[in-house]
Amino acid sequence: MRSFHNAILLFSLILVSLSSPLKAELLIEITKGSDEAIPIAVVPFTNRTNQALTANVSSIISANLERSGDFASLSTSKMLSLPEKSSDVYYRDWRLLNQSFVLVGQISTDALGKRFHVQYELMDVYNQKRIIGELISSDASGMRQLAHRISDKVYEAITGIRGAFSTKIAYVTMAFKSEGELEYRLQLADADGQRPQTLLKSAEPVLSPTWSNDGKRLSYVSFETGRPAIYIQDLGSGEHTKLTAFKGLNSSPMWSPDDKKLLMTLSKDGNAELYAYHIASKSIERLTNHYGIDTEGSWSRDGKSIVFTSNRSGAPQIYEMDLRDRQPRRLTFQGRYNSRPRYSWDGEKIYFVHRSSKDYHIASMNADGSDQYLLTDTPLDESPSISPNGQMIIYATKHRGKGVLGVVSVDGDSSYFLPSSYGEVKEPAWSPFLN
Repeated sequence: MRSFHNAILLFSLILVSLSSPLKAELLIEITKGSDEAIPIAVVPFTNRTNQALTANVSSIISANLERSGDFASLSTSKMLSLPEKSSDVYYRDWRLLNQSFVLVGQISTDALGKRFHVQYELMDVYNQKRIIGELISSDASGMRQLAHRISDKVYEAITGIRGAFSTKIAYVTMAFKSEGELEYRLQLADADGQRPQTLLKSAEPVLSPTWSNDGKRLSYVSFETGRPAIYIQDLGSGEHTKLTAFKGLNSSPMWSPDDKKLLMTLSKDGNAELYAYHIASKSIERLTNHYGIDTEGSWSRDGKSIVFTSNRSGAPQIYEMDLRDRQPRRLTFQGRYNSRPRYSWDGEKIYFVHRSSKDYHIASMNADGSDQYLLTDTPLDESPSISPNGQMIIYATKHRGKGVLGVVSVDGDSSYFLPSSYGEVKEPAWSPFLN
């Protein structure tokens, strides 16, 4: 089973053969919505600026809420009126349309036309009251981010759960350039796939981007020197620093909850084992010691234990280890393949890759290994990463013969794809909250 870790990389390279270079954006394709989605009408915000806006704020909000799976947005064509403030809302009309909530707003500008002001209000239709309202401002370049911020506020006001629309995702694209050369890109984008930004271009593979918990740095694996090495990139300065480049494997970095250490897989001592890299002292601490392959480690939220993939039982399975006694305990027993475990934000669940017959799916189980069930039905799923509000999981998969990103709710009730118009997409990582 020494080859099972390398097989992931090989699979990623094979995907490249189907790529084609177009634009770099991720697109949204909703595939399944929840039957319990909350009806909400996001009325088009009135534009009082006499200018063309750089972003359709209400449309972005509606798409965000719809994409979460928790809301069903009413089409504008079905609205009986288009109010712009709470006093214009006739609750009876919205009850006839079976709407639970109505969001209205208007956009104005300052005297110079440089600063845009958005006044929005959210109404509870059945209780006939205003829930929240706010006046927020932005320059033209910040209008999309402003829409994400309003989406977060609306989502939290209704569900009681913090919205994650203002977060980011990191991911890797692979495509052939016009000269026929293969190019890997480490990308950063909004959670809806828009506003992509290239952090790194390389002719060699880039793998396993992971966010620091303060949202200021990314760690990743790059083969840019001809062999795997683990790097950290500062997102503010753009500076990237090589941490490890030992002989053999240097893979699967994962930040500790306090951002002082990185959990990683190294084979410098002859076998793939888990190590903790102490960033300040640049020292490493060996955590596992077994003739099997131990890899893909992830910290618990309190930093007291880790989960990881190991083939010490003969096939890849998931183990948990308390860092005080260092005694691994096997968690998965269903199926011959379980890998890439990640704790939920509350520590009560573990999400992972499970092979069911010939296909690979994203699955969930309780932290003690019980109550295992599948969340996805796509065929080749890998690399799960959880949204910071704990509601969604982003992962890499295949769709229509192409490597794309998929997103599924943690209950499996809603899902959507984020295919790229530039080559294949893989290795997603959802950021923490950034404000």
